[in-house]
Amino acid sequence: MHGWDGETYQTYNPRVKPESNTRPTRAAGVVVVTDGAAGNERQALSLALAMRVSPRVLRIALRAPWCWFGPGFTRGASLSILRWQWKMLSSPWPALAIGCGRHAAVITRALREASGGATFAVQILDPRVDRGHFDLIVAPRHDGLEGDNVIQTMGSLNPVDDAWLAEAKVEFSTLRQLPQPRTAVLVGGQRHGLDMDDAWFDALLARLERWRERDGGSLLITTSRRTPPAWRERLRSAFRNGTTCFWGGEADGVNPYPGYLAVADRIVVTPDSVNMLSEACATGAPVFTSLPAQVPAKLAAFHAELSGQGWLHDIHADRAVPCQPPPMREMAMVASKVWHRIEATRPDVAVALGAG
Repeated sequence: MHGWDGETYQTYNPRVKPESNTRPTRAAGVVVVTDGAAGNERQALSLALAMRVSPRVLRIALRAPWCWFGPGFTRGASLSILRWQWKMLSSPWPALAIGCGRHAAVITRALREASGGATFAVQILDPRVDRGHFDLIVAPRHDGLEGDNVIQTMGSLNPVDDAWLAEAKVEFSTLRQLPQPRTAVLVGGQRHGLDMDDAWFDALLARLERWRERDGGSLLITTSRRTPPAWRERLRSAFRNGTTCFWGGEADGVNPYPGYLAVADRIVVTPDSVNMLSEACATGAPVFTSLPAQVPAKLAAFHAELSGQGWLHDIHADRAVPCQPPPMREMAMVASKVWHRIEATRPDVAVALGAG
């Protein structure tokens, strides 16, 4: 299996035990630990690949009670996942472990402790436990996490850069034949504290219809796992006049999301997803959203920062979009800071990863 930049990595499914002739006899230098959630895995893999290391991906499903308490409870953590998974991690310990999300943080913390510090543990997103349990934490500024072992970002980690977009244009080349302006529409779903009701959704569809009447062009619509079924069906049947591409799940074939980002002249993103907003703002195209009146404080701060920097615009505002700033890309900066920390504090790990 290949990563976004051509690096090779292996994925281990928690529900499928590997055959004896394919099970690794030694653990690799780098392991990415994930709960299988697409957004979490994407961030952790993006960091590993930006560091130019070849990770193995271990998808875990924590047992109770570890799944209840998260990284605040790591006693007996070797029993929290399948036996062969822990054995793969400990024979020998990985030099670098990268996790994203609270379930992964149980394992990255446990690896650091069980290895006696031999494993350099990087945790993405605020684990909501003492930051001293990890060598490094990468978290967005709106989480409010600070410390000498914290790398702050504006948004979520992602692989979107010029090379990634160019590859997506080739892979989804037929999309470039669609009439311009091409408007990508990235639809998530409700989240706690965000008032995205049916009236809000109606207003969003009405604005897209007005854009279509005014500008023509194409609509490239994709949904996520959190999109309500009723919204998905409305999107599938809407905008019948003109050119519309719609993806609502695996039944519709390969997800053209990378291609949508690559060919879009403008991008509309629902306000719930930090990941999709971050990836859209990394393309260089103008990004629009519709923020409801009721918004969680952290999410509101994230939107305000994107808007203040000129990356994000109100879809309902009639004013012209000002000069577009350079794309929001933080991946190279984060990877450089992780390497600097490793080389400064753990030269043995740097050597194990081939940097020394």
